Amino acid sequence: MRYDLVLMGYVGLVAVMSVVTLAVFAWDKRRAKHQGWRVSEKTLHTLELLGGWPGAWLAMRWLRHKSVKKSYRLVFGLIVALHAVGVGLIVWLWVR
Repeated sequence: MRYDLVLMGYVGLVAVMSVVTLAVFAWDKRRAKHQGWRVSEKTLHTLELLGGWPGAWLAMRWLRHKSVKKSYRLVFGLIVALHAVGVGLIVWLWVR
């Protein structure tokens, strides 16, 4: 298997999903300020799991959105760890 292509595909997926996730976080932050309909945490975590975790991380830093709630940050950290394990596995399979 061409693990270099798998890794490049993953990087592309993460880039696209990060833009989408950052936009959804920004929209949710705006809705929070105006007491509008909100995006569920389950949806935000799903976007992170699908590869948008860097976009979520940027949104939490730049927009100060979902950055205080400990339960949210815990699940986010687990999602990032899961991605790190996945990338580590791909790299390990590639170089062995």
